[in-house]
Order: sequence, then C-alpha cells, then structure tokens
Amino acid sequence: MVIRPVFKREADAGRLPEARLAEAVGLTDAIDLKVETAELVPVSRIRPATLIGEGAAERLAELVSERAIEVVIVDSHLSPVQQRNLERSLKCKVIDRTGLILEIFGERARTREGRLQVDLAALSYQRSRLVRSWTHLERQRGGFGFMGGPGETQIEADRRMIGERITRLKRELEEVRRTRELHRRARRRVPYPIIALVGYTNAGKSTLFNTLTRAEVVARDQLFATLDPTMRVLALPSGRKVILSDTVGFVSELPTELVAAFRATLEEVLEADLIVHVRDVAHPDTVAQKADVESVLRDLGLGDVVDGGLIEVLNKIDLLDEGDREEQRKKAARDPSFVPVSALTGEGREQLLALLDARLGAARKAVDMTVPIEDGAAISWLYAHGEVTERHDDERFAHIRVKLDPADASRFLRRLHP
Repeated sequence: MVIRPVFKREADAGRLPEARLAEAVGLTDAIDLKVETAELVPVSRIRPATLIGEGAAERLAELVSERAIEVVIVDSHLSPVQQRNLERSLKCKVIDRTGLILEIFGERARTREGRLQVDLAALSYQRSRLVRSWTHLERQRGGFGFMGGPGETQIEADRRMIGERITRLKRELEEVRRTRELHRRARRRVPYPIIALVGYTNAGKSTLFNTLTRAEVVARDQLFATLDPTMRVLALPSGRKVILSDTVGFVSELPTELVAAFRATLEEVLEADLIVHVRDVAHPDTVAQKADVESVLRDLGLGDVVDGGLIEVLNKIDLLDEGDREEQRKKAARDPSFVPVSALTGEGREQLLALLDARLGAARKAVDMTVPIEDGAAISWLYAHGEVTERHDDERFAHIRVKLDPADASRFLRRLHP
C-alpha cells in the first residue's frame, strides 16, 4: 500500500497531489513491490505521534488487515516515533519516503563509490532512527533491509557501532574521491569540453544519452534507472569532440542524507563546461519538476549558471497531442535555448547537437599562445581544437593567435605549463 499525506500547505505548492502519489507508486515499483492500493490521505493537522489522524490510521489498519498488506509506504518524512507508532497501529512494516529512496539506491548503485555513498546515507538514516534493524551487513537481497523479509538476520546496532562504520566509510569515500580527482586531471589533459545532462528522474536523460552517443546505457521507464555517472565522447556537427555525462536524476524531497552522500557524484556536474536540463514536458508536473532541479543546482553552488539560462531539452514531445507539440515548437522559436525533442524517436536530435555546438562556440575568445617550435603536438592541438587566425614563427617559438573556448584555453595552458 502507498499513501501520500496531503497537507493544507501543499495547496499552494504548485504540485498536484495526484502526481505526487503517482511518483510514490513509481518509486515503489522501482524496487519491484506490488502496489495493492494507493491513496491520498488528507491531513488537517500534523499529529506528532503518527503524522496522520487517528481516524485515518484506524481505517488504514482495517484495510491492511483485510488485504493482508505487508508493507505500507508513507510518501512523506516520518520521525522515528511516528514510524514506530504507525507500525504498531497498522501491524505491518512502515517505510517513509527517505527509507524508500535509500532502498532503491541500495539496489541500483553499481560502482564502488556509489555503494559507499549509499551505505553512508543509509547509516546516517539508521542512526536517526534510534536503534532499528541493521540488516544490510548480512542481507540476502539488494537494498538496506528496511523491507524486512524471510532469512534476514536482525542485528542490534548501537550508536557507537554505527558511528564507527560511518567514520570508516567516510575514510574509504575520501580515498575514492582522491582517485576521481586523478581521473579528472587526466580528463583535463584530454582537450574535450564536458557537457552534463541533468534533470528530474525518469525525464529521459539516459535515453537521450543513448540517442546522442549511440551508447547502450540502461534506459527504462522507471524512476532512478541510472544511479552511477556515465561518460562518452560525442562528436558535434563542427567536428568538435565533447564528453557527454549522464547523471543521477533529481527528485523532490530528496533525503538530506543522500544530498550530502551523493555530492561527489554530482561533482561531475560542477566540472561541466555546459549543463543541459532534460525535461519531461509530457508530465503534468513538468513546471514543478523544473523548479526542483534548479533548486538542487543552486544548492550545489550553480545559481549563476541557472540564472544565466540553461539549455532546456523539452523531451517526450512524441507523447503530446499535435496542439501541445506545436506549442513547444513555438516556445523554441521564441527562445533558442529550448529544444523540443523525442529521445525515443530521435526527433530534434540534430537541432540539439547544433545548439550545443553553437553554445560552446559562442564562448570562444581570441588568445595569443607562444609555443616552442619543436612542440608539434601542441601546435597541432591548437589547429584541431581552435580557430587559428594569425601565426608567425621565429627561431624558437610559434606565436599563434587562436580562438578557443575558455575551458579549452585553460586546459591547453595546464598542458603547456603543468
């Protein structure tokens, strides 16, 4: 069973309660749980003991008993006390939104860094739950054991034990981050700008990534299908090569534990020369989803980038009727930073590639480079990745005026003077 508490304040929040409930059902489906029923539960006043009202709790308890429901997902944050009291009242396992998202991340993360980040987030959550079942040390399935289940060993973990594990994980994660920094330094020597795809979960980022790069990244109609960043080289129409990065999807009310734990993964966005916001324009809450994504980007310190105007890919136009599709085309005609596409059919692909090319090219500035005449590789690099407008050589140096992207100019100078 999935329930979404509806608070009075949500009436002005810009999100449809029905859409929020559908998202919660999608999150539940992402861990292969069969949703017996889903409903909105009005909450006129938040109860410190159970969040929802006594009458609502009694009605839900009857429904749980009648349908033999084993797990109730509450699409809201629950305090440890509220979670425990609801479990006693409903006589079944209760999981809040944070626990559900952690369960998904626990099943999906594949890289060592991803696993460490999710472990850290889960332990921080466990510590806030007082002392609950800590099963992920001996779990027989993915996730973190919030679901319970046959064969799982119940291990009582006190705060000291969890604290020691958190300290150990942070140390391991720091080592991984140092390794990632070495990889980033290596990428800086590869003279390609980085373009990051960001967007709400299930907006179609991975499908678009595959369409643009001809890659085979996992792309399913499912929330959080992608949890680990993937990068591929992409050739733009001008011949310029870039690195395209597919990142984890954002979601409203993302657990604070995950925002902190996944900061290293999101550093790929911080490193990007260009950020592309992929939106699901066929979703009824597309405007609110856009606001959620921009809020996360601001939290990452990218407020100036957001204010400067992101490239917005208006994805899934194949799901719109002709009238709505035409409206998206008009929006793109008024503002070239909007590109209507269908990642599934490939419609709009060429226009998007051309816009990426133009946006990177517009930032080019003329710079003067002095390169040792014997450094043929560096001189060839400038010709291959910039627009040489003037050159004269003396006995020792080639003096070259070239138009380069600021990022490329920085990369070249780091290469020339490491």
